[in-house]
Amino acid sequence: MKTFDLIVIGAGPGGYVAAIRAAQLGMSVACVEKEKALGGTCVRVGCIPSKVLLESSERYAEARSGIEKHGVKIAKVELDLATMMKRKDDVVKVSTAGVDYLFKKWKIERIEGHGSFVGPGRLVVGKEEFGAKNIVIATGSRVAPLKGVDVDGDRIGTSTEALTWSDVPEHLVVIGAGVIGLELGSVWRRLGSNVTVLEYLDRILPGMDNEIAAEAQKLFARQGIEFRLSTRVKSATAKGKKATVECDGAESVTADRVLLAVGRIPNTEGLGLDKVGIEVDQRGRVPVDAHFATKTAGIFAIGDVIAGPMLAHKAEDEGVACVEHISTGYGHVNYDAIPAVVYTHPEVASVGRTEEELKVAGVPYRRGMFPFRANGRARSLGELDGRVKMLAHAETDRVLGVHIIGPRAGDLIAEAAVAIEYGASSEDVARACHAHPTLAEALKEAALDVEKRSIHGG
Repeated sequence: MKTFDLIVIGAGPGGYVAAIRAAQLGMSVACVEKEKALGGTCVRVGCIPSKVLLESSERYAEARSGIEKHGVKIAKVELDLATMMKRKDDVVKVSTAGVDYLFKKWKIERIEGHGSFVGPGRLVVGKEEFGAKNIVIATGSRVAPLKGVDVDGDRIGTSTEALTWSDVPEHLVVIGAGVIGLELGSVWRRLGSNVTVLEYLDRILPGMDNEIAAEAQKLFARQGIEFRLSTRVKSATAKGKKATVECDGAESVTADRVLLAVGRIPNTEGLGLDKVGIEVDQRGRVPVDAHFATKTAGIFAIGDVIAGPMLAHKAEDEGVACVEHISTGYGHVNYDAIPAVVYTHPEVASVGRTEEELKVAGVPYRRGMFPFRANGRARSLGELDGRVKMLAHAETDRVLGVHIIGPRAGDLIAEAAVAIEYGASSEDVARACHAHPTLAEALKEAALDVEKRSIHGG
């Protein structure tokens, strides 16, 4: 039986980053992955390919309507979907190859196949058994099913299928108004689909700041996306080249394709957890302590298989913290400083607490707001929609949360994440010199507005 200091099960963002960091710390490392391509859902059929299509579709949409305001006239714009899809595939190939290169660089042994426990410190992959002092479970998540929705992989599909369609559906129904549904709904809307979003809740983007989410809904509706909120889907069935979605107390919807996007569930089945005394919770997640340790010595879990937001960067940070704690006794993740981004147009990003969470917790706070239409760089880009919202403690002035809807919000949120990580006050952010003209000045102005002294605000 071949043995290692550490075996990681899963080569997604959490798993491959954990493996690399462990190798940097001098451990002998192996990584078990059942897919031929490394990188997990994020790199292969999630984060990376969806962002490629979002970028390509946004450029197509701007070329069709919007670029003329910059003095650029295009006589005829045509969609070459095959080329767009090929570019997406090429980016994915480069990304997965990059992970493979890093494994070779750090001498991480790749074990291809499905890994399952046969006992503490022991895994079987195929017919071969492996041992390790420590094992990290990083098997990620899969698309959550919905009762009554018959996913056939063609007319009714998940995000995986929606990234590969060879033609633009005339009418697309999206079940779920979360991040995945809105991002892929935006892609196909820009490419020409009529998009209807069905959401069980009375709002979009659950978990994000209500005020920002409400503004996002208005802007997406202006782009032509139809929202039907407070709508419970009873069933979805395909017949021929059409699919029909039945809703509780509302008329049915017939479309060319249906995208199921109601969330994700942990990949914890088939791991043999019962053989090492580990029981998952009611949501299929592995219980861990503050250092990602399960109740069985030497077995850890990170990423989508444990509690918390299912975000690639959260899994990466957990992977680093987990193996650093194994090696050095130190390592932590500040869950108050994990940003979330929706790569629509405009982008939506947040970090820290929402205004609703602060009210429920009884935390005294002040808020600052600044619109992008008052920002010089946003005006030069022609991106006037959106705003920056900052929440700071009413007594200590420490930044508690920042929520942005607007141009390049996903990049701007990094400054807010650093501010929260280091315990900065709104005054700290306000007094830091920001280059002019930049979009980042909107964050400074929102910080100034916490004390109602914004320079360029209305």
